[in-house]
Amino acid sequence: MTQGNAVQLSGKRVVITGAAGVFGRWIAAAFARAGCRLCLADRRSDELRSIGGDDSLIHATDLTDERSILDLTRVVAERWGAPDILVNNAGVYPRGHLLDVDAAEWDRIMGVNLRAPFILSREVAKLMIGAGVKGSIVNVSSGAARKMRNGSVPYCTSKTALDRLTKGFALELAPYGIRVNAVEPGFAPGSAVSPLAADYVERMKAQIPLGRTSGPDDAPAAILFLCSDAAAFITCATLSVDGGNAIGTFEPRSRPAGKAAS
Repeated sequence: MTQGNAVQLSGKRVVITGAAGVFGRWIAAAFARAGCRLCLADRRSDELRSIGGDDSLIHATDLTDERSILDLTRVVAERWGAPDILVNNAGVYPRGHLLDVDAAEWDRIMGVNLRAPFILSREVAKLMIGAGVKGSIVNVSSGAARKMRNGSVPYCTSKTALDRLTKGFALELAPYGIRVNAVEPGFAPGSAVSPLAADYVERMKAQIPLGRTSGPDDAPAAILFLCSDAAAFITCATLSVDGGNAIGTFEPRSRPAGKAAS
């Protein structure tokens, strides 16, 4: 994102869920640099103050609890009236084969990854409409929405459904000038909520065509773009920022380029 587009976001009021996570911290930092006012939501509220600064709204949000989500929207409404931007970033990525996943774990995954974005988007959209704000909602999705992964079926299912939800909200909120899009970040290990084994991380990294995991400026730049005036005519879109991983499984060449097999 160019500095010119970042300046267009100065003063915008932004709600970010999962703000204490890997991507959440990166997204919050990017919006802060653009001069935005932040509302940071996460169960780990004690970690949020150092991310957003003293002037940020902080909310200890439990995204599995509808009452907690509604309280978040109440706090936002009381302080701001309505936000300009919502980033549904929070997500959980547990691994386990379907035969070993119990109903409670299934419900937790769907609750955080799908149900919470539905409730929060619904409530924030009502605030935007009431205040006449032509805002932007960005859902942080995943290439898993289109590519099934062994051991991650519940996660893939939740992200596929989130893709449909994104398009549904985009369709129904378009008459109000509210744009709804999704960003699919690249693989970025390091989550305390969904820890991954080192061998799994290495296998995933080896499949990425551009040869690295996602960095702190990659997905946030795409999100800021979609929320800026430069994307004023973009809604219902999904932008992959994953180093080419969505193309398919990448296998490194076993011989130097240009050499034919014997």
